Amino acid sequence: MIKGIHHISMKCGTQEAFSKAKSFYLDVLGMTAVREWADGIMLSAGNCMIEIFCNGAGITEKGAIRHFALLTDDIDALAEKITQAGYRFFIAPDDRVIQSDPPYPIRIAFCTGPLGEEIELFQER
Repeated sequence: MIKGIHHISMKCGTQEAFSKAKSFYLDVLGMTAVREWADGIMLSAGNCMIEIFCNGAGITEKGAIRHFALLTDDIDALAEKITQAGYRFFIAPDDRVIQSDPPYPIRIAFCTGPLGEEIELFQER
């Protein structure tokens, strides 16, 4: 019955935080707006969407969801763009192999987004 993930939703409490989040996802990451309304926006993330609301106090502490991963084919170029925009990585781009059967070679990096969200950049090798 489940067909996949439709969207990931985040809230922020100020217009300033909302504008900063929109700029990060649209201008830095290059996503496109699917629809926008008075206190929200829905962005295309390829195989799902990211929804941002500006109608809440915002949550910056970790909850049950630890991070979300964005698939890319060039982590290093995207990491450079994110760094130039003033965001920090707490795990720099790194090659790893998930010891599964079969082994899964990947390149990953983790940064903190404008709303305190943890974002993993994920590249299959």
